[in-house]
Amino acid sequence: MWVLFSLLAAVSAAVAITFTKIGLKKVDPILAFAVQSVLILVVAWSAVLIQKKTSGLSEIAQRGWMFLFGAGIITCLSSLFQFSALKSGDASLVSSLERISLVITIVFAVIFLMEELNWKVVTGALLMIGGAVLIGVSRSTQ
Repeated sequence: MWVLFSLLAAVSAAVAITFTKIGLKKVDPILAFAVQSVLILVVAWSAVLIQKKTSGLSEIAQRGWMFLFGAGIITCLSSLFQFSALKSGDASLVSSLERISLVITIVFAVIFLMEELNWKVVTGALLMIGGAVLIGVSRSTQ
């Protein structure tokens, strides 16, 4: 099931980036992010309320709250940086460079989450870096 959700997340992210780039034409990126954030808040809490998941709030440990809070702040910063980049850069360039986060995630997962690293993961990470560089170079030579 995680594969399906991962693929849906990828398609959703691609659509969101495309829509955001179009929406940023005459809008300040910070204002645009604030508008999207309100909608994210409404949709997320609607899903929680519709699925009756509010009882889970009391089950979150203090350490969990700390990490979720930190992740929320970092997610906001990431989105603000991405919106600012999309305002002046091509969506394909911004997205490909931003997706280097996948490689950084692999490094963090190995260091902090003790996940296994093997030749397939290393090869995939190198291909991701190569792809981002290739896309960047292809655009800069036009």
